[in-house]
Amino acid sequence: MRVFVTGASGFIGSAVVPELISAGHQVEGLARSDASAKAIVAAGAKVLRGDLNDPASLKAGAAESEGVIHLGFNHDFMRGVGTLETSTQADLEAIQTIGEVLAGSNRPFVLASGNAGLSPGRVATEDMPYQPSPNPRVANALMALGLKDRDVRVSIVRLSPTVHGEGDHGFVKTLVDIAAAKGVSGYIGEGSNRWNAVHRLDAALLFRLALEKAAPGAILHAVGEEGVTTRQIAEVIGRKLGLPVSSIAPDGARAHFGWISRFFAIDQPASSAITQQQMGWKPTHAGLIEDLERGHYFNGVTRTV
Repeated sequence: MRVFVTGASGFIGSAVVPELISAGHQVEGLARSDASAKAIVAAGAKVLRGDLNDPASLKAGAAESEGVIHLGFNHDFMRGVGTLETSTQADLEAIQTIGEVLAGSNRPFVLASGNAGLSPGRVATEDMPYQPSPNPRVANALMALGLKDRDVRVSIVRLSPTVHGEGDHGFVKTLVDIAAAKGVSGYIGEGSNRWNAVHRLDAALLFRLALEKAAPGAILHAVGEEGVTTRQIAEVIGRKLGLPVSSIAPDGARAHFGWISRFFAIDQPASSAITQQQMGWKPTHAGLIEDLERGHYFNGVTRTV
């Protein structure tokens, strides 16, 4: 299958592309920079220059494909450039653009979403509908699912809030950097709230399986571990950095953790039992705590206090 992949050089995309190629698919990846293009070529895929704000490149990639995997999302706001809201709007417009091209074709369109905030305090399952959530991509996922009614074989992969592995610059790396900057590895309140997690290589396999055989409108869970407590995460980070581990009062969480505080405070266990049964998918790679213990999250991290 000829597959167009947005976010092909990103943390998850750089695992999805070789997974697809190893299964015999031909891949064209969207690249907005020379560095991204080089990485995509090195992985064995073709390059289409453009970005999520360039409808022409998205239309071209989708039109020439037999299926699309949409992983791209602009995370520049994590570096203080732009806002989460502008990134979410760009994502929505990209989904709409690709959806228009695929409408009426019955071609697969697999999108990355998340399960953060889906059912706080309860184990989230695939059959739970989306609810109002701090996860900004929920509305985008709902719009995408509507493409099923336009003869698009759309499916959603709800990723764990923690997709971990070497090269991760997401939530866990952010927590490591905050601890190094603050001089304390914190957790909110009692630290009993749980984050579900998945290794990037396990997630990559699920994206391939979704492309190949997910039913129209399917919601799948890329969840390798049902729930790791935030205190466990903080304790490993503190030990690895040689820092004290301390509770942060909920009313001080925003000041301490910044934008990530609203996610880190949620109790969000999740299951992938239905996905595993339907798709024949089984996570086999390291869990989050084991991955933290390997030390790669702390390479080059310098304590500032």
